[in-house]
Amino acid sequence: MLTIAIRTLVAALALAGAACDERLADVAGPTANLTPTFSSIQRDIFQASDSSGRASCASCHNPSGGAFRQVGLDLASEGAYNSLVGVTSTQRPGVLRVAPGDPDSSYLMHKLEGRSGIAGLRMPRTPPFMTDGQIRIIRRWIELGAPRN
Repeated sequence: MLTIAIRTLVAALALAGAACDERLADVAGPTANLTPTFSSIQRDIFQASDSSGRASCASCHNPSGGAFRQVGLDLASEGAYNSLVGVTSTQRPGVLRVAPGDPDSSYLMHKLEGRSGIAGLRMPRTPPFMTDGQIRIIRRWIELGAPRN
């Protein structure tokens, strides 16, 4: 009897997890495969443009780009994680680019959302901006502790 209850619970949890993934794909907009993992964000946001016409972040934030020369942020290479997580912003000293577990204190979120008090412009610099869904998925990755996954 206990075995049947355990199997039922496992099946219910699996279905619930699948339902969450479907909703995630629905909010991801033009990046339907985007998940709250660094590898997905790196591949689908930082290094790729999308069907809305949004340019890749790495088109400016690369070793040859103007944004790299200004703020030292390379989103085009394997070093992107080390450039973001736990690193102080050059534009707002004392604020981390990504504060693991705390998206509201993460300068990356401030820039993506275009909050007041940011230095320079909202990112990306020119529209179209990231969709609310794309931003929510990045926010969720940070809430989860910004793991290198």
